[in-house]
Amino acid sequence: MSIVTKSIVNADAEARYLSPGELDRIKAFVTSGESRLRIAQTLTESRERIVKQAGDKLFQKRPDVVSPGGNAYGEEMTATCLRDMDYYLRLITYGVVAGDVTPIEEIGLVGVAEMYKSLGTDIGAVAQSVREMKEIATSMMSAEDAGEAGSYFDYVIGAMQ
Repeated sequence: MSIVTKSIVNADAEARYLSPGELDRIKAFVTSGESRLRIAQTLTESRERIVKQAGDKLFQKRPDVVSPGGNAYGEEMTATCLRDMDYYLRLITYGVVAGDVTPIEEIGLVGVAEMYKSLGTDIGAVAQSVREMKEIATSMMSAEDAGEAGSYFDYVIGAMQ
């Protein structure tokens, strides 16, 4: 839920007008819209490159993942791993556009640790894949945009630890 929606829902629940602080936060949200959209566009347009390069780096650092018995062993399982990485990158773009981590949390992180545990997947390797995507994606951006985008990657990584 965006800051705009949250502010309206909270004010309406209390049958009041938006406070000056809420209006300031909404103004900041609107003002930052161009940079958030630029970041989301970079992530979206470069998704294949980000996922491929991050996957290559992950597999170099964690050869156990692609070795026999590893969760990404074999062509089909490697493709599944890359698909999951793409999924998390997409969630991050949702958060960036919303200016809030709520879409990331509600759509993709609830129960993620339990899911991977039940599949026998090392959640540390999944978190590492997001770290690799962060490094590659933020290298494509200005320092300011990288800082903004990085916080959403960090949120996903933190949720996996």
